[in-house]
Amino acid sequence: MGQDYVIFADVSADVDEAFAKENQVQFIPMSYTLGEENRHCAGMEREDVLVRFYNSQREGDLTQTSQINPVNYKENWEPYLKEGKSILYLALSSGLSGTFQSASLAAGDLLEEYEGVEIIPVDSLCATGGMGLLIEAAVANRDKGMSVSENAQWLNENRHRVNHWFLVEDLMYLKRGGRISAATALVGTTLNIKPILKIDAEGKLINFDKKRGTKGAIKALSDLYAKSHTADSEYELENNIYIVHADAPQSADLLEKMVKETNPDASVTKMMLSPIIGAHTGPGMAAVIHWGQKR
Repeated sequence: MGQDYVIFADVSADVDEAFAKENQVQFIPMSYTLGEENRHCAGMEREDVLVRFYNSQREGDLTQTSQINPVNYKENWEPYLKEGKSILYLALSSGLSGTFQSASLAAGDLLEEYEGVEIIPVDSLCATGGMGLLIEAAVANRDKGMSVSENAQWLNENRHRVNHWFLVEDLMYLKRGGRISAATALVGTTLNIKPILKIDAEGKLINFDKKRGTKGAIKALSDLYAKSHTADSEYELENNIYIVHADAPQSADLLEKMVKETNPDASVTKMMLSPIIGAHTGPGMAAVIHWGQKR
């Protein structure tokens, strides 16, 4: 009963690749552009590909992403539906993308063709490693025997417990995305100001603090983790943490060190940020993402 469905996510998720393969997590591909080049991302990108991506950003190449077409869902889901398997799909936050809406439309169309199966898109209200934490939870729930609908309900009830704390190195990417003004970006860059961002209860990325210098910003992220981490929780995955970075290994290493000083039991997955999200944050971004207090 608990194994008759497949867990899907889109490739904006950052999750341990070995874990995803071992547990047969599937991904919906997405496309992005790097300068004049169109690229297709079908899974976790290799580290050398990501290093080139962020170096190209540093050299001035513009990056963009495109919305998933509902047809893409049909192409990826139908092979499993034909086998009588249901689909549990974790979508990038509706506060950041129209992915959940597209998935819901595709699910409605396919359910008219296939009887006896379920297709349940879940609005993660998360991004990057936050989706990774929910994927881990979805797999654990499936292994416990939860049905697809029970698993979806659990994810909807617990998604607000995933906390995302970001720093961004280059303010110009936030300016291009309309999150800060050109004047703020210019002044901040001149003064070496690093904005601190979070994903709020509506799944939107908001700028709520700022620190001078990268080390000060990393310390702020570590402090936010310390304040919002629920150390007394009995949830089995509570100590799982994602530290995600956009080709900023030194920042990620320092952040990991600080987090483990706060919580020696932390199980840290450290990885580079997907180009789907990195297209909008730019190089140098670093984040700590964890289970904790409700947003």
